[in-house]
Amino acid sequence: MTSDTLAQEISTRFADIASDAQLIAECVAVCQNYSLTAEELQYKWEAHNFRATVTRSEISPYTLESLNTLKTQIQRDRAAKKPPPPRTSIATSISAFRNRNPAARAPVQVKLEPNADGFGMGMEGIAGPSTVAFKGPSDDATARKKRAYRYMHEKPSERGDVLDERIDEFAERIREHYDLADLGDPSLSTPDDITVVGRIIQDDDAVEEAKLADGAISLECSRALGNGKRVPLRFDWNLKIRGGAQGSGTTAFFPGAIAALRGKNGGGGYFQVAEILTIPPLLPSAPSVKADADASAFSMFIASGPYTSDQDLGFKPWRALIKKIQEAKPAVVLLLGPFIDALHPLIKSGDVDSTPLNLFRTRFADPLRTYLSSVPGSIVLIVPSVRDLVGDHAVFPQSELPVDVARGDPRIHLLPNPAWFTLNDITFAATSADVLFHIKKGEFVKRGEEVDATPPMSPEDTGGDAMANLCRHLLQQRSFYPVFPVPLELASEVVLDVTHSEGLRLGGGESESGDAPECAPDVIIVPSRLRQFAKTVYATAALNPSFVSKGSYVVLDVAARDGSGAKAHLSPRVVKLE
Repeated sequence: MTSDTLAQEISTRFADIASDAQLIAECVAVCQNYSLTAEELQYKWEAHNFRATVTRSEISPYTLESLNTLKTQIQRDRAAKKPPPPRTSIATSISAFRNRNPAARAPVQVKLEPNADGFGMGMEGIAGPSTVAFKGPSDDATARKKRAYRYMHEKPSERGDVLDERIDEFAERIREHYDLADLGDPSLSTPDDITVVGRIIQDDDAVEEAKLADGAISLECSRALGNGKRVPLRFDWNLKIRGGAQGSGTTAFFPGAIAALRGKNGGGGYFQVAEILTIPPLLPSAPSVKADADASAFSMFIASGPYTSDQDLGFKPWRALIKKIQEAKPAVVLLLGPFIDALHPLIKSGDVDSTPLNLFRTRFADPLRTYLSSVPGSIVLIVPSVRDLVGDHAVFPQSELPVDVARGDPRIHLLPNPAWFTLNDITFAATSADVLFHIKKGEFVKRGEEVDATPPMSPEDTGGDAMANLCRHLLQQRSFYPVFPVPLELASEVVLDVTHSEGLRLGGGESESGDAPECAPDVIIVPSRLRQFAKTVYATAALNPSFVSKGSYVVLDVAARDGSGAKAHLSPRVVKLE
């Protein structure tokens, strides 16, 4: 029986799924793999989905998930009936054959049968060469162990040391950039203006959930610069902003931001700020001039979870997106979590009849593998969220998902959160944490007079764009998550491990030598509940695809390099799901 005839018969017997082409195709594959007729599949599936209770009996809906569990059951039933092979005689026969035939002594490749989970260790015939040159974090055992660090063992002294080191690092950078002889202590009274560096915090007397504001903002120094003291800040009426983005006329603070200020403490118990020194940002590296640098063009889909609405676990927005992917056939698909969201109302209430791992495989891994098989050379990149139930590392920075969630498919690259990687010599930085919303939550904007403003590096980079300025914080603070502490009401979204905040360093991607490159990414991806956008900040493309559950994603087209030494032209656009 041909596949088309079999598909028609299955559609007739399962009218409820006749419009689901993917599920019909899976049914055809099951029948062919296990030598079943459509009628036999119907009997087996009905029996598998039959649910009897005291008051009534019913057959559960036919879904891809239940079909996969049926496949597992069929495999187990057949394995139980199959007699064990006589291993000794087989091994002896093979050994004798090799002794008689010297050419046969080379290793023999054996095609493995699928295991109980529906996939085998062998990946023959599916992992073709990628059409893009992908370089991600180191995959050796030491690097993976470092990313999957043990948490819940932080000591207050260790946290304090890390926070102090960050202030001292920025202090040295600011001293060099502004050619300063020395930095002062804001807690000491001085007759002349001094320059101080510290962390912005909220006043101890302020309401914990309130935003920063005049009269409710302080500067915390490191032990080396000011004995760790906290000093309230007041701002001059003729405040100056040095080195800010041209055309902005403002600067912004938020809890955790490192700031450089010039003014003096006149003995009133606070530091009077006369001038704000803008922290110099990270800038992208020069384009590679290596002869082997890939110059070909490619397209990329970028999307972030949640992938289903709060009302159900049907993943309808995700199914709409995967159809778009199948139609467009991009070379790269980047997906950011959460995938199986711990904060989903139905999951929180326990109203779900499948394990998180099985949900991920049937909803995400299997459709993606089907797509990759139909488009040889494409790859999928997956960045998790701390809210994902399929991972066992629920802190930020977060290690990649376990390799078995993607059924061991080498075309699906599992990346940490945040992630730093390159595609054809284009550098990418991505995180699933909603850092822009967290910054906005506590942001305090202060207006002042521009002094030595930084001219835009591109016509699109205007200092007056609020969304671009939020992204500007990340490049200036050199961190995927410069907020500290995490806003109390948003603590479930980011479980921050301060001791391992080196993993949040922006521009700190891994390299073969182990040294972090001090440069900004060409593309930074920051999904947020704020309005979706594609902006240029300094020379970096900043992308917010929003959430698939809200109906949007980003398509990025990368042009071929023209051989002049310049980096490839990037054309991002936000697309709405229909």
